[in-house]
Amino acid sequence: MKPLSIGQVADRGGIGVETVRFYERQGLIEEPPRSKSGYREYPEIIVSRIRFIRRAKELGFTLKEIKELLSLRLDPATTCADMKSRAETKIADIEARIRSLRKMKDSLVKLTAACNDRVTANECPILEALDQEP
Repeated sequence: MKPLSIGQVADRGGIGVETVRFYERQGLIEEPPRSKSGYREYPEIIVSRIRFIRRAKELGFTLKEIKELLSLRLDPATTCADMKSRAETKIADIEARIRSLRKMKDSLVKLTAACNDRVTANECPILEALDQEP
């Protein structure tokens, strides 16, 4: 199969060219061999890996976690239970972030409600709250 250019890989993977280069620097994809003229020549399989990375990011996995998932994917000793455990850990992390975001939202709703009929910045409860120690 004919090697792909970085632009073709980016287009097929649904990402930008700079993202492809970034993934190389981060070790998520291997740097491909270069042609005699110095252009990167990617194998078709790299598109699948980039799609894997993109989907994992959409599910909330960090690049570090994605690197671990890619390693597990290549390890023949990895079981579905291993992957399930990673997913359950990510679910717990997402639930904790949701709770934290709800607390932030509730605080901001209260502060914005307290802004009613305030005229000057000196009277602003939002600014007052930000000045206070936690």
